[in-house]
Amino acid sequence: MAGYFELVDAPDGGYRIRLLDGSGALMAVSVTFPTKRAAVAGVARAREIAGMGLVRDHCKDAVKRPAVHTTKPARKAAAAGAPRTPALQTPRSPAGH
Repeated sequence: MAGYFELVDAPDGGYRIRLLDGSGALMAVSVTFPTKRAAVAGVARAREIAGMGLVRDHCKDAVKRPAVHTTKPARKAAAAGAPRTPALQTPRSPAGH
């Protein structure tokens, strides 16, 4: 069975989302949402992020990579909408956010 989300009451009021794996083990707990409707929207957002989100390693043992400097032609191509290589992709926020 796949994992699932649970909507639960937050201790300080509002609602939280819990993500559990298929065996029921807790994987993550969300921030507090003010309303149940907002929590449900949070589930939709979590699904989107989980399916497409990048992993950023902020651990103390993370491998540090040197900054990537693009050349003028590469910047022009990116500005024109040319796809970037996965190693150079950065997460983007949704339009208007």
